[in-house]
Amino acid sequence: MELTGKVAIVTGGASGIGRGIAQRLAADGARGIVVADVNLERAEGVAREVGGLAVRCDVSVESDIQALVARAREKFGQVDAYFSNAGILGTPGGIELDDPLWDKMWQIHGMAHVWAARAVFPEMVARGEGCFMVTASAAGLLNIVESAPYGVTKHAALAVAEWLRIAYGRKGVRVCCLCPQSVRTDMVPGDGGSASVDGILSPEQVAEAVMQTIRDESFLVLPHPEVLDYFRHKAGDYDRWIGGMQKLYARHMA
Repeated sequence: MELTGKVAIVTGGASGIGRGIAQRLAADGARGIVVADVNLERAEGVAREVGGLAVRCDVSVESDIQALVARAREKFGQVDAYFSNAGILGTPGGIELDDPLWDKMWQIHGMAHVWAARAVFPEMVARGEGCFMVTASAAGLLNIVESAPYGVTKHAALAVAEWLRIAYGRKGVRVCCLCPQSVRTDMVPGDGGSASVDGILSPEQVAEAVMQTIRDESFLVLPHPEVLDYFRHKAGDYDRWIGGMQKLYARHMA
């Protein structure tokens, strides 16, 4: 699917991957770009860069997503593509982390994608065409040792995207799932943590991989191609893979 002349919403669009996608949409000739973020001031800056519309949106609140989609339709008439990209990193740690952090991650990395699909899929199905991208993470395929809630809820993001692709892929909605390792954004520590083993990519490199995957109508967006090999190794010998992750976790804790 080509997004030239289309209308797109990008959540988490004020920085990082979201900003990179918004800039790429503008370069590719999108007709309308809605930059959504909890930080309206930064979203407005990106919107000026891409000639789009900035909307404040907290994706952990369904009514905010509904209002965002309504505003996009009011401004541009329809929504052709939705990049459900917003995410948080939170505090590193494990099961001892407080429930409010877990709950926030479940909302942002899980339910936000469900709420967004509820808001835009009916019109996409009615037209027989649409694009919906979920930003998960390589952590959604492989887990991550630094943060239990991040790794667990990014698995949920992948599962949501997978289910949507199964259910709507033959109804004209092209669903894809972005699963990068470390990307140079505000969320990433200086060294990139364990996810930087294969290098830290720029948001522009990730945006290029996203657009290529959309054109190819494939499901997984893997800006770090090594992730596919790791995923195959995991499936090939699950116990051995878990043993390797246990060693990585031990080094992290040390």
